[in-house]
Amino acid sequence: MDAVARILAARRAAGFFPDLGAEAPADAAAGYALQFRLAQAMGAVPPAGFKIGATAKGMQAYLGLSHPCAGFCPAEGLREHHGTCRFADYRQAGVECEIGLRLAHDLAPGTHSRAALVEAVEHVFPAIEVVDQRYEDFVALGAPGIIADQVFHAGGVVGAPASGWPDLDLAAARGRVLVDGVERGQGLGAELLGHPLESLAWLAASPAAEIFGGLRAGQVVFLGSVTPPIWLDGPCEVTVSFDLLGEVTARFV
Repeated sequence: MDAVARILAARRAAGFFPDLGAEAPADAAAGYALQFRLAQAMGAVPPAGFKIGATAKGMQAYLGLSHPCAGFCPAEGLREHHGTCRFADYRQAGVECEIGLRLAHDLAPGTHSRAALVEAVEHVFPAIEVVDQRYEDFVALGAPGIIADQVFHAGGVVGAPASGWPDLDLAAARGRVLVDGVERGQGLGAELLGHPLESLAWLAASPAAEIFGGLRAGQVVFLGSVTPPIWLDGPCEVTVSFDLLGEVTARFV
């Protein structure tokens, strides 16, 4: 069984990320190459979108990373406006308080101006990224393995488009995440590399964009979490709310 088959088998069993032995990626480039093979096996080329992890300094410290990293998002894991997830399907389910966007047109791999990025964004919205802690020790696993495994990605819920784009001050947007009505964290859009559009700029110039052939119109991008991941103890309702963007909910049953 090759590395991709072993990764998918471990996910189906809600188990830990497998020890890949000699097939373990040695660096970030090898991690993205293995991630692309995973996307091919899942029928997710091109993907429905991308998630960007470790855009906030706090998240980098939490994950033991010194830079952002990206993972593809398959269409079957994404829900609009509200979502229902089966808690037992995850090894350790968690949620992240995200600013998301949908692309209006393609972005070729490489560097883009802020004006070009604004023009490329159709709309922005609050979002919940569902993550799964599939690792016995993610710090020991390191960035190449985390990248290969889509950077914890396990799905997501995207909210309704916010009114006022492109005049919204995304850096000033304050997000809150609540679990069964109890606030578990909050943070500002400025946590995401100083401004959420800097996250999009990073993604467009990243190895992920290069290996997937750029970013495409209609794709969703989770720009990063303004809080650390919230690990869930059992079935519950999660709400992510941004003062400038609105709110979105997910239920774990």
